[in-house]
Amino acid sequence: MHEALMIEIALIGVLGVAAQWIAWRTGKPAIVFLLAAGIIAGPVTGYIDPTRDFGELQQPIIKLAVAVILFEGGLQLNFRDLREAGTAVKRLIFLGVPLGWLTCTLAVRVGAGLSWELSALFGGILVVTGPTVIGPMLREIKVPRRVGDTLKWEAIINDPIGALLAIAVFAQMTFANGEPAPGGIPTVLGATVGAAALGYGLGRFVAWSFPRGYVPEYLKAPLLLVLVIAAFVAADTVQHESGLVTVTVMGTVLANRPTFSSTAMRRFKEDLTVLLISGVFILLSATLDWSIIERLQARFAIFLVLLMFVARPLTVLISLLGSALSWRERLFIAWVAPRGIVAVAITGLFALRLTENEVVGAELLVPLAFATAIGTIVAHGFTARPWARFLGIERGKGNALMFIGINRWSAAAAAAMKQAGVEVTMIDNSRFSLRRVAREDISAHRGDVLSESFGHQFDWADYHHVLATSDSDAYNALVCSELGPELGFDSVLQVAPDPREGMTVPRGGTLFLEPVDVCELQTRIAEGWLFSRTRITEQFDLEAFEAKLDRLARPFAVVRPDGTYELYSSVRTPAPHENDEIIYFSPRETAEERRTKHDTKLELRENRSGRAGPSAAGAAPQKA
Repeated sequence: MHEALMIEIALIGVLGVAAQWIAWRTGKPAIVFLLAAGIIAGPVTGYIDPTRDFGELQQPIIKLAVAVILFEGGLQLNFRDLREAGTAVKRLIFLGVPLGWLTCTLAVRVGAGLSWELSALFGGILVVTGPTVIGPMLREIKVPRRVGDTLKWEAIINDPIGALLAIAVFAQMTFANGEPAPGGIPTVLGATVGAAALGYGLGRFVAWSFPRGYVPEYLKAPLLLVLVIAAFVAADTVQHESGLVTVTVMGTVLANRPTFSSTAMRRFKEDLTVLLISGVFILLSATLDWSIIERLQARFAIFLVLLMFVARPLTVLISLLGSALSWRERLFIAWVAPRGIVAVAITGLFALRLTENEVVGAELLVPLAFATAIGTIVAHGFTARPWARFLGIERGKGNALMFIGINRWSAAAAAAMKQAGVEVTMIDNSRFSLRRVAREDISAHRGDVLSESFGHQFDWADYHHVLATSDSDAYNALVCSELGPELGFDSVLQVAPDPREGMTVPRGGTLFLEPVDVCELQTRIAEGWLFSRTRITEQFDLEAFEAKLDRLARPFAVVRPDGTYELYSSVRTPAPHENDEIIYFSPRETAEERRTKHDTKLELRENRSGRAGPSAAGAAPQKA
């Protein structure tokens, strides 16, 4: 029995990671593949039955997983970003949440036919939009930055709010032993304030202790995970599900205070969250009952129509009335509201407790949650781009080029790319370096791109490539290490490190097909090297270009007629076609000119030695 359970746990992990990988390869939402994996392993084959296999452990496992998921969501909530997103997010929180709760409750009541209590509980959860779905969706759709920020932060902030609304309704319906909750909403509010205070205190404690060295680096991430679980359990013991507030507040506090290890901890939590989300989603989908789904087939459609075409548009359009967003942007936000894994996990958590307490209709919550997630993800995922294009707010795929670090070589490269029609941005900490590109009319900014406050000024989706070209190999490597996981290591390139300085292994891809360090590039610029452009035509094809290219020259980029470009690097070799322009870095003199100059020098040296021969020969005997 134990061996079979271990196999099932391993299978859940394999299926979850495989589904995430397939989603990455296909560019489709992971929830679709996770659902398919869970249904096949559960209702179809019957191999995984969470109730049978895990018994009483099923609910604690899901609760702890949801706690870590919400904590990781809180780590993404930086108030600086919220302020820069404008008033639209605040409107969607303070006006949109009550309106959304009301309209979603009505949609559940009218469409699905649940009781008012269950409709209010599920309606509160439905104010949550899916941050795990909206993020990848926005990476594929180029919309104005304020639209993307509004959708992203609405999703992150509403995660704990939706849980709070469900907690309030749940407390009115039942308590741990099935008895009516004493005190009702006042008790819930008191427990919520206490849970928030606990999360705030623990967050401040971690932010105070970590930078002062009270915890070694290798223990910080494990200790934080243990604190999150302990805090959740402590709060949940006082009031069920109030621990969700504790972990969310704790994550938010850490997101807004320096810990000097926030990046490493955030990545650890992100990796853990991927595993937990995958496992929870497969467990929940494996509990689906076909007989229950068949009972709701007709009502699914009615409910989803009311949710997507009535509840969400009314909520957004009323909330954003009179805001700075254009009517086109409001219409786009009103349509895009996918519900993701967090909504399903929270619903499953409450459904388990309500089913245990024999609440009539509670068994319908999980199928409804899955129907909502799949319906909204499919509908919004496949129509968001056409809808943005129809409204005229899609900006197309990012094609700009960013240079981080200004020197003579990078300024020359940026000028060449700008002349080829590529949008170029340059960043450096030195105001004197900025003067170098001022006359070239190149967009330049002073600051450290690794600083959160400065880096947030840029919409990274606008940039096709980011190049670390400073004079410091260490800083270039740090840029690649920090931006690579977010933008992709094939898009973040650096100048090859100088092997004489001891840094022989780059942290990302390097510019040019063969490594050239910044010292050599600067030397070549000083010697008169320059960037040139050649267009590939039918008469002058790639073979002819390569035959004529100087053996010392280095191809830098290929610019297409439509303005797109590719860079020559250690991770990618572009394939130029007809009408493409090749930008290359080469000596000012051609190979033939250098040979002629070299031959001339040899001839002059021989002439001088020939004239000096007799004099020298006659001098020796005289000296002797």
